Amino acid sequence: MAGAALRVAGRQLSQRSGSGVPILLRQMFEPKSCTYTYLLGDRESREAILIDPVLETAPRDAQLVKELGLRLLYAVNTHCHADHITGSGVLRSLLPGCQSVISRLSGAQADLHIEDGDSIHFGRFALETRASPGHTPGCVTFVLNDHSMAFTGDALLIRGCGRTDFQQGCAKTLYHSVHEKIFTLPGDCLIYPAHDYHGLTVSTVEEERTLNPRLTLSCEEFVKVMDNLNLPKPQQIDFAVPANMRCGIQTPPS
Repeated sequence: MAGAALRVAGRQLSQRSGSGVPILLRQMFEPKSCTYTYLLGDRESREAILIDPVLETAPRDAQLVKELGLRLLYAVNTHCHADHITGSGVLRSLLPGCQSVISRLSGAQADLHIEDGDSIHFGRFALETRASPGHTPGCVTFVLNDHSMAFTGDALLIRGCGRTDFQQGCAKTLYHSVHEKIFTLPGDCLIYPAHDYHGLTVSTVEEERTLNPRLTLSCEEFVKVMDNLNLPKPQQIDFAVPANMRCGIQTPPS
């Protein structure tokens, strides 16, 4: 039912875009997992959304929402994270009226489940949902309705991409997701990833199409690289994934 409502909103997208008023955008950082959380808001209606909140920094995010006089409608996750617990569950308590959102294909609990093609509205703005699986089956990329910016989660990082060796990952699927769902956006579309480990904050579609050392390879070469990364297991995966399957709400001690 929630997905149906979001899809109807998506059909109204062209009528509500093109306002010419700059979007409010704040990029916040959580150092332990090197996660970026994004606050987007409509300066007139004061409606806002958060993308990829982290449990430990949820109070910070809630305080910023209040300081800026915003009303948080949604706490949205690009996928079921393995390296941190989402803050979406806590934010529902800190900011009453906020709803948690995640892809239906993630299998995780949330107030609203989204699918490819759904749009999430806040004021005069909207984010289009583009399924971009491969890192996990439920990964999505959120694209602002004027195609000026995309929030790519772990599917596409700056000069890199998410790993594909756990959580039902698939390198071939990820390669096609990025090339078909993200690299088809305008070249000057800004890329905002879920993580960065080198201090970089933003890229563009054209930069990644031409400079990303993994995704400029052929699909076959990309799969070979991803299959031989030999990365260590994420430190928080054993408790982060189970918690995130419950919208970040941890089971209280017995």
